[in-house]
This record gives sequence, C-alpha cells and structure tokens, in this order.
Amino acid sequence: MTARARGPNILRGALVSIDQNKPTPSVIPFYYNPAMLKRTLQPQMVGGEQGDRSEAVRFTGAPVETIEVEVELDATDALEKDNQTAVSYGLYPQLAALELLMYPQSAQIVQIDSLLAQGVMEVMPLTSPRLIFVWGARRGLPVRLTNYSISEDGFDANLNPIRATVTLAMRVLNYTDLNSNTRDYHQFLAYQQAMEAISGSSAASNPGQLIGTDRSTFL
Repeated sequence: MTARARGPNILRGALVSIDQNKPTPSVIPFYYNPAMLKRTLQPQMVGGEQGDRSEAVRFTGAPVETIEVEVELDATDALEKDNQTAVSYGLYPQLAALELLMYPQSAQIVQIDSLLAQGVMEVMPLTSPRLIFVWGARRGLPVRLTNYSISEDGFDANLNPIRATVTLAMRVLNYTDLNSNTRDYHQFLAYQQAMEAISGSSAASNPGQLIGTDRSTFL
C-alpha cells in the first residue's frame, strides 16, 4: 500500500489560458497561494438620481468586478533538488508564461506582416486566448488581464531571477460583456447561479430576529 502524504490537500490557484489554435489549455498554477486576494465590485445601475422620486433603481447588468492578487515565486526548493530547469533558467519559464498572457503570439505577428506585404489593407485585430482565473472549487471566472507588475527580489550567479513577486490585476468578464453564444458567458452565469444557491445557507428566515423588528416591516 502506498503511503499518503500527511496534512491537508490544499488546492492551488491558477490561471488557465485556452487558445482555440492549441489542442490543450495552458495551466499556470501558483507556487504559493496568495495570502490576500482583493476584489472590488462596482454595481451597474440607473435611476434613483437626486431629485428623481419616481424612477426606481434598476440594474443594467452584473457589477464590474476587478481582482488583484500578489503571486510569490521562489526557485530555492527546485535549486536544492538540482532541478535542471531551475539551475539553467531560474524563474524565467514561470515569469515568461505569465507575461506572455499579455502578448499576441509571434506567429500571428509574422502572418500579419506577410499579409500587409501582400497588399492586404485591412487586417482583423488579433483575438486573445480565453483566460480563466481559478480560485478554489467554486470560483472559475473568465477574466481579462489588465495589469502585470514584477518585483524580482533575488538572482543566481548568472542573474537569473530566483525570487519574485508578481502582482496581477484582472477584470472579470460577465454576461454583460459577452455574447450569449460564448462559453465564457455561460461560465460566468453558472458562477452567479452557484453563488445565489450557496448564499441561502447563511440567510435568516426572519430578518426581524436579527434587528428586533417585525418581518412585516420589510414586506
């Protein structure tokens, strides 16, 4: 019988890049889960402006949500185990995988240059791969990477980075942003539906019990 490692099986956060031109998704797991995840939600509503007593407040769509995480990368353990990739490149492969999420593919650039050289006057903008931010079993959100900053904090003898902190800022793509025939549209809709289902487990059946007011006050 194979012995199992002791301790909890901790899920790792990740970014999943899905390119229609590649057979399999590219998964970029976080070495260490960030200790802090900052989320900001801005509701999208109309009505209820000052002096407008008749207009009800109405939603125009899902809130605009942004996510910011700090991802720590460290090649120390890999170097101690004489991992040849870490010995040769340090953290360059991991940093490159994250950084390239903000680049068009070089093959596409070469193709565009070729079309322009052939006299094609209008070239469609390049389509970026789908990007999913995975944070636990209940959060798999389509996102757009809006900012990427790197602090390289340690280097080996060849100046390969061996410790780094990467700050990722993302804008969640919701069904207001997407066409209903896309997978990301239904990905976000399923996320909201799951959130609605789980929120019921913490709701009080009688709000008045919490604040000393009869329930009919709210109805």
